Amino acid sequence: MTQPITFPMPGGAAPSAPAVDPREAALRKQAEQLEGLLFAQLLSVSGTGSPSPAGGGETQFDSFLRQAQADAVAQSGQTGLAEAIYRSLAKRV
Repeated sequence: MTQPITFPMPGGAAPSAPAVDPREAALRKQAEQLEGLLFAQLLSVSGTGSPSPAGGGETQFDSFLRQAQADAVAQSGQTGLAEAIYRSLAKRV
């Protein structure tokens, strides 16, 4: 196996990730969870989303499938809804 190539930083300091404020991280997480909840409700009310693997009518596990689909949409960040929720909440905190 080969070792990754590393380049020394001027002054010998290693690059570090910017510090994340715990309140900001918690607020972003809450915004993402709220987006997931909203999408799950939209999928439920509209009757869309992936059909149940069991086929036919709705099963007891369909709500879990809808929630997983909604969480995936929220985590992707493609809609921007969680970001908008975060910005709105950040102004008030």
